[in-house]
Amino acid sequence: MNTVTPSDIDSSTAQNFSTLVELLRWRALQQPEKVAYTFLIDGKKEGSQLTYAQLDRQARAIAALLQQHNARGERALLLYPQGLEVIAAFCGCLYAGTIAIPVPPPEAGRLKRTLPRLQAIAKDAQASLVLTTSGILSLVEEYDEKIPEFQAMSWIDTEQVDLSLAETWQDPAVTSDMLAYLQYTSGSTSTPKGVMLSHSNVMFHSANLQKACGYTPDSVTVAWMPYFHDYGLVEGLIQPLYNGIPCYVMSPFAFIKRPFHWLQAISRYKVTHSQGPNFAYDQCVRRITPEQRATLDLSSWRAAGNAAEPINPQVMESFYETFAPSGFQWNAFCPAYGLAEATLLVSFSAQTATPVLCNLDPAALEKNRIVPASKNQDIVRTVVGCGTKVCDTKIAIVHPEKFTRCAADEVGEIWVSDPSVAHGYWQRPEESERTFRARIADTNEGPFLRTGDLGFLKDGELFITGRIKDLIIIRGTNHYPQDIEWTVQESHAALRPEHGAAFSVMVNGEERLVIVQEVERHTQNLDTNEVMGAIRQVVSEQHELQVYAVVLVKPGSILKTSSGKIQRQGCRAAFLAGSLDVVADWSENPQATAKFQSLKGEVESLLQKVQTPK
Repeated sequence: MNTVTPSDIDSSTAQNFSTLVELLRWRALQQPEKVAYTFLIDGKKEGSQLTYAQLDRQARAIAALLQQHNARGERALLLYPQGLEVIAAFCGCLYAGTIAIPVPPPEAGRLKRTLPRLQAIAKDAQASLVLTTSGILSLVEEYDEKIPEFQAMSWIDTEQVDLSLAETWQDPAVTSDMLAYLQYTSGSTSTPKGVMLSHSNVMFHSANLQKACGYTPDSVTVAWMPYFHDYGLVEGLIQPLYNGIPCYVMSPFAFIKRPFHWLQAISRYKVTHSQGPNFAYDQCVRRITPEQRATLDLSSWRAAGNAAEPINPQVMESFYETFAPSGFQWNAFCPAYGLAEATLLVSFSAQTATPVLCNLDPAALEKNRIVPASKNQDIVRTVVGCGTKVCDTKIAIVHPEKFTRCAADEVGEIWVSDPSVAHGYWQRPEESERTFRARIADTNEGPFLRTGDLGFLKDGELFITGRIKDLIIIRGTNHYPQDIEWTVQESHAALRPEHGAAFSVMVNGEERLVIVQEVERHTQNLDTNEVMGAIRQVVSEQHELQVYAVVLVKPGSILKTSSGKIQRQGCRAAFLAGSLDVVADWSENPQATAKFQSLKGEVESLLQKVQTPK
């Protein structure tokens, strides 16, 4: 007779369920007292906890209230500070058959910037409900009358839901093909769109992540990425539930305030899996002191996920050099690639694999060709491998205009086929057809998801080179904006890392390069002419590009998505409109500078006054 251990149960049983509702109900019955989530106040002190039984009861109570609103199939916005309340609300929606929409909560200091996106999502999703807290309710109260979408929705403070309602919950018989939630895209290159993800998508992908990322019943996680980001939701919060493993939850603000607390939590709880985008690793290198590093033990960290934005190989190397004495291992890095339209990940570097860095000839890459750099080459382009395909995911590298497969040594658009791929965009049938049901032209193979990202496969490893819509094409050669931005930010100590945008504008029918870059907050007596000169020189030397304009802007000026991606098209629009918060600027054409625009505005204003009859 074989002995069945708790480990055997946890690693295999999740795959027997077709929805998260079935899985959580099972965990609540079989493991009622097991702690699922623990919130870390300010990323440090242990706060509230949720066992599976408590989570199940809260979810049933919220679902019962939603059933009183006849909310099956309705869309509900989730507006919460990062914490355990949003997890209960998300599960409550699933229990009611209500389609959850995790969205960024409004911020008191940035309402004018955050409310329009929220309003646009509410309108696009035709949401009829908002689940939130009393704190956020009072924050948006004064805007309620000004925003018709807010007035039309029912607002529910889930902190006040009577838990005894749980006894009245009726199982809505949720099936795997029903929508679980809408994941609104970050909108780095376009208007946010609602990606339709079903229970089947989530359960299939969770099983894949369990295998690909090497989760075991002994794994421990810490999550700080926001719940409204696919990386934060799917791997940060859902994956621990799927695997039945403990999850420590931090606020993104706690991480931004003190990156040390992220690594401290990993050290304290012997965390095995935790993720962050490139900038998070950079912040750790820059802001954690030698004294703090001396207190860390990162030897338990087996899968340091790195995705959601371009991966800078220099940041990886700096992080490893800085934290190797704290026990961090180079092969703990797990670079990955994914997108919300595929539920989350397309490729992932296995725990046992050493990260792959590929040195390429930049001149060949500009012509979409993959040529290894020679040993004697002064300037090379180093690209970080994002791992191999997740389980049986099919990846094709396709010419974005001809729709034919690229040769092995060519860059093309990344196309993906897998049961993890979402059903499409909410209420956008034509865009869904173009994006989710593409076919290879000469073989009719498909359907594939068009990712809009460029890359190539080499020895089974997926490499990402950039996004199609952000690509800068000057004199027929391709330039990836993140490469130029990284070069710029290395050129002077007064420039803020990860806070710049490179894009092109049309000048006399020709595409020209513009750099917009934030300066550090506490920079005094800055010689801006020297800084702008250094930028032009380094871009010329390393990319053989002539800069058309350089704009130094105040901190906080660079437009980013809710998940922190640079909105290059938005920065471009602000540059053309003359609405950037300029510290200093230079342009080959003086008429494109802020000083000229200001003078022009004053002249036009005076002319208008003169011409206005008294």
